[in-house]
Amino acid sequence: MLTPERHQIILRLLKEKNVVKIQEIMELTDTSESTIRRDLSQLEDQKFLKRIHGGASRLQGKLQEPSMVEKSSKNLQEKRMIAQYAASLVEAGDCIYLDAGSTVIEMIGYLPLKEIVVVTNGLMHIAPLLNKGISTYLIGGLAKPNTNAFIGRGALASLDLYRFDKCFMGVNGIHPQFGFTTPDQEEALVKQKAISLSREAFVLADNTKFAEISFAKISEIHEASIITNELEDETEKQYVNRTTIKVVTA
Repeated sequence: MLTPERHQIILRLLKEKNVVKIQEIMELTDTSESTIRRDLSQLEDQKFLKRIHGGASRLQGKLQEPSMVEKSSKNLQEKRMIAQYAASLVEAGDCIYLDAGSTVIEMIGYLPLKEIVVVTNGLMHIAPLLNKGISTYLIGGLAKPNTNAFIGRGALASLDLYRFDKCFMGVNGIHPQFGFTTPDQEEALVKQKAISLSREAFVLADNTKFAEISFAKISEIHEASIITNELEDETEKQYVNRTTIKVVTA
């Protein structure tokens, strides 16, 4: 079978199923694993798909943004692992910014009961932070229903009042060339501002966010360290020379 024919089969399968396994492609095309891996690599370079462990998945739409409820229920075990490690980086006396992300909110349960101050734009973060007795500031702005985040000019003006030791951010896309991205340009501006006001910046993202590119750019890859779960070696190699990346495993 010719290479273009295999590529058409792979892309058709992804349109039908969103995720396809290498073994499945091998059986359909009667082709070796090494050839299929090469095909997936070529198609990823052409931005038709992204490779995942054991196969490939369809890229998300640039404007696609699941709700906070939808995001909170996905990859929960991985998010908690990432969140627990991120929380261990918080030290007594830190002023930190917690972004309104579904992985970031998982940090709250692991935050040390120390003298810390939290600033956030996450509406859902307030109750768990107060329940832990943590000094908490909520920035102003427009409340965005889909992500329960405060965004807009009011949020940017509020952020100008603060400086942070560390910020912990959620993103929708991580790409070695196109950086950190999210579907909403106003939300991207708030994330960008928080990163610029922090001594250290950390992006918390499970491995499904890699190779994704959303509509609005937040920052370049080197502007924040990445905390994630298990990555394929080929994926990790694309980032190790561009930023600090911590892979958390069970």
